[in-house]
Amino acid sequence: MIKRTVEISKEPAHVTVHLDQLLIQRKRQTVGQIPCEDLGVLLVDQPQVTYSHAALARLMEFDAAVVVCGRDHLPAGILLPLADHSQVVWRVQLQVDVPRPLKKQLWKQLVQAKIRAQAANLPIGAARTRLLAIARDVRSGDPANAEGQAGRFYWPALFDENFRRDPDGAPPNNLLNYGYAVVRAALARCIVAAGLLPALGIKHSNRSNAFCLADDLIEPLRPMVDARVREWFSAGQRDLTPVVKSKLLELLAEPVEMRAERGPLLVNLHRYVASLVRCYEGAAKTLDVPLRATGQKTDCKNPNEEEPSEAKCDTENANFNAAEVEPPSSHASFSRLQCSGDSSPGP
Repeated sequence: MIKRTVEISKEPAHVTVHLDQLLIQRKRQTVGQIPCEDLGVLLVDQPQVTYSHAALARLMEFDAAVVVCGRDHLPAGILLPLADHSQVVWRVQLQVDVPRPLKKQLWKQLVQAKIRAQAANLPIGAARTRLLAIARDVRSGDPANAEGQAGRFYWPALFDENFRRDPDGAPPNNLLNYGYAVVRAALARCIVAAGLLPALGIKHSNRSNAFCLADDLIEPLRPMVDARVREWFSAGQRDLTPVVKSKLLELLAEPVEMRAERGPLLVNLHRYVASLVRCYEGAAKTLDVPLRATGQKTDCKNPNEEEPSEAKCDTENANFNAAEVEPPSSHASFSRLQCSGDSSPGP
């Protein structure tokens, strides 16, 4: 089954549902529709969008995630379905009972994968060599904070020596924030689909954070966002324009490699979480982490010249099954991405 990401950001709209079709309406006219079962993520960045209760309830029944952006155009909240996994109680109990040594081993794997992915973003040179050396020396639980050490070499080499990673800092921090939030929302959806509680993390344990596990698992995926942001930032893009947001949303459809297989990130996030469950159950010791596929190309030479197309799908990957959706009218004010995805509810 095809799972798609829909963004509403350009104009006010009313979101409702009829016969399991999600309808995007403006002035009582339907300007776009999509089957609820095909939707993976609905991202809304338009303060004048209204919703019917039936639409939100139906999206939850079809395991879709609804992401609402705030005044800063960054995701401010996520609406997720309650887990309907057949083993949800057992899975939560597994999370509660995970022994501390296993958590430390899993965190080591996540940190190593993140640092190696960061190294892959850099050209051959001293910084890349240093990162690979740091990754080799990560110990269980990362007591030496290798993750932080790597960051001190990574960010200046990726952007420039004056760059500081700060969520409230100057661009491209705003672009990074948006990209991370999109991937985090997709991860949270996969975690819930697997019958796990996103609040119970491996390393993160902030009592006010409902998505600690998503914040753990996103670490090796952040370099994918970094690479995409660097391309656009190098091309002169500083603001979160509709074009940039559309391109960052396409990360969910970007091909990744996992266990010698290639497929869209959104699909492999389910497999990533499934490997975590196997580790919790004692059936495996190693996480299967999605890796950015080699040889990807993005066109960012003239970002301001391209407008996000309605119902456009960037599918360079031959594995994509870009089934057509019912086309919206010419007045449609939302963009859609689609990627091939299995319909399984996760592990």
